[in-house]
Order: sequence, then C-alpha cells, then structure tokens
Amino acid sequence: MALNYVWIAFFLIGFIIALIKLIFFGDVEIFKKLVDGIFDAAKGSVLDVGFPLAGSMIFFLGIMNIGEKAGAVNFLARILNPFMKRLFPGVPDRHPAMGQMVMNFSANMLGLDNAATPFGLKAMESLQTLNPQKDTATHAQIMFLVLHTSGLTLIPLSIIAYRLAGGSTDATSVFIPCVLGTIMATLFCIIVTGIYQRLKFDRVLIAWLGAILFAVVGFVFIIGTLPAELKIKVTTIIGNLVLFLIIVIFIVGGFIRKVNVFDAFIEGAKGGFDVILKILPYLVAMLVAIRVFRDSGALDYVIQVLSYGISAMGFNTEFVPALPVAIMRPFSGAGARGLMLDIFKNPLYGPDSFVGKMASTLMGSADTTFYILALYFGSVGIKKVRYAVWAGLLADFLGVIAAIIIGYLFYK
Repeated sequence: MALNYVWIAFFLIGFIIALIKLIFFGDVEIFKKLVDGIFDAAKGSVLDVGFPLAGSMIFFLGIMNIGEKAGAVNFLARILNPFMKRLFPGVPDRHPAMGQMVMNFSANMLGLDNAATPFGLKAMESLQTLNPQKDTATHAQIMFLVLHTSGLTLIPLSIIAYRLAGGSTDATSVFIPCVLGTIMATLFCIIVTGIYQRLKFDRVLIAWLGAILFAVVGFVFIIGTLPAELKIKVTTIIGNLVLFLIIVIFIVGGFIRKVNVFDAFIEGAKGGFDVILKILPYLVAMLVAIRVFRDSGALDYVIQVLSYGISAMGFNTEFVPALPVAIMRPFSGAGARGLMLDIFKNPLYGPDSFVGKMASTLMGSADTTFYILALYFGSVGIKKVRYAVWAGLLADFLGVIAAIIIGYLFYK
C-alpha cells in the first residue's frame, strides 16, 4: 500500500460526506469548515509540530552522535543483540540502527516523546542505508514503525497529568491498566508483524520476550503499590533522571574516549534541521488530510457505526462513550486528547467514573499511527509502505480490545 492511496481516501471520503450534507441536509457551512480546517491544519503542522520538533531534533541528534563516537550506542546494541537480531533479522549484527532503536524504545517507555522522536528518526535513517529499494519500506523498517505505534510506555505521566487537571481525586488509578494495555499492544505488534514476516519464534526470542514482560510487569506492580502522591513523584523522577543520566554518560564517555564532544555534537546537530525540512511536506500532507476526514464528520459516522454494532451484538456497552478516544487515536493525538478531556468535563461522567478511567486507558493503548507513518517514512522518502498500515491498525485494534478487557477487570 502507498501513502498516496491513504491520502486520496481521506480527501475523497471527506468530500463525498460534505457534499451529502450540503445537498440532503442543507449544511451550507460544511465546505467553509473544511477549507478553514485545511488552512488551520497546514499552519499547525508547521508551527505546532514541525518547529517545536526542530529544537529536540537538533539537540538529541547531537547527543546521539557523541554517543555513537564514544561507543555507548554500540554497547547497548551488543547487550540486546540476541533479542534485536531476531526481531530484525535483515539488520547486520552491531549495526548502528540497533542501538538507535533501543534508544528510541527506551525513551518511549519512559514517556519522553521529545527524545524518542529524534532517536527514532535517526534509526529509520540508518535502516534506510540497508534498503535496496529506497522508495519501498523493508521488513525491518515496518517492524520498527509498528512497534513504535504500539506506544509502549512504563510511565504514562501525560495521562495522569491530564486527569489531575480534569479534577480527578484518584489520578494514578489508571497507572497499571494503562501500562498493561500498552504491553499487550506491543506483544500483538510483534506477533502480527512477526507472523507476516515469518520470524522464527525460537526459544531465545520467547525467553527474551518473557523476561522483558516479567521485568516490565514487576516494575509496574512495584510502582503501583506506592501511595498516589509518591507514585507521581517517583515516576517523574525516574523518567527525567534516566534521560539526563544518558546525556551525561554520553558526554562523559565521549570525553574519556578522547572524542571532541562539542565538535561531535555540532556535527550531529547539523543534520537535525535537514531532517525537519525533509519531513515537513509529509506532515502537512497527512495532517491536513486527517483534518478533512475529521471535519467532514466521517470519523463521527465510523464511531456511530461501531457503537451500534457493539450494541447489536449484545456486548456490555458501558465503555462505548469512551470508544471515540480509541478510534480517534490513530488519526490524531490532539483529537483523542480533546475527546478524553471532554469526557472528564462531562457532568455525566468525570475523570474518576468508569467511562473516564476507560478513556484514559484507551488513550494510552496505542499511538498516532498515521502521523507516525508520515513522519518516519517521510523522513527517508519512502512512499510504498506495503503492509505497514494494516499491520499497525490491526495491532491498534487488538490493543484496544485488550485495554477494554483490562479496564473491566480493574474498574468494575
């Protein structure tokens, strides 16, 4: 599949639905809304996404270059090589991409999005050097991207912060369900994509997956036993301390290895702005298309159809008011966040209701799949994304189902 078809589909569906609203329902403002949305999304893609990302890109690519010259990134890759080479068999042992992907996953797990993106873009660039067909995604690039969209997070600080801002008196009650939801989504990503890629699920891979799962679940339950106020302080300290420690280790390690750390930083940082310029057209294109799809009402119809289907099948529908958050999440992180905050403000629900907690859990169960596709593949000029879209969405879907089940187990 090419991003071209996804992009056309968003515009075409939006246009058809808007035309129906105009002709059959007399909505004379619909096309003005779409056009205003196009300009707003185009501006926001640059001002709210592109430029803020530029600073992070420039700084962390500089730090990454120091780490690579000091050997720290390769050291990480060697430790995890038995696991990583089974997930990415097409990547040679000790290739720089291995360590860069580890850095990306680590930053994501700590909830450090600003650091995770530069590491991830650097990893995608390294994987592209192994790509014989530069406009077509490889198995390794798709596995990396799909794992990234699973949104594995050990410290869901942003969700807890939004719950506190929404007036929650039990903001951290969603901590364990959120993390368990992302763990399940990540496992589904590995299984779904691994089966398609015909990975060998040998004893070593299964043992590594089991060990990582055990360590993550153990960490989550230890943190979960702490009092609410202490839990927020500890998780905040851990996330920021680890990131700052990595920066210091890279710089000190570079100095010990007799690397000119400042020159190495400048050399790596120079590439940051080049990456931003490269990805901006892809970001503008995809975010504008998603905005048209949303503003036309197409996403609302998808939500209504799914809600009706769930009710018709006789399932418990108490979670349905929170379902729009999960459906919006692959399209727009800001949109999903807005829907979650609306639930927090709704006098029928609130942040500490079953629906409020379920919305929080669904918010953390996946990531913005289409945005990540445009960002990461756009950074290296990939246009033929093959099975990446359906693999990412299928993993998102399975993760949402797991999150709903986990929500019922914890909140009912």
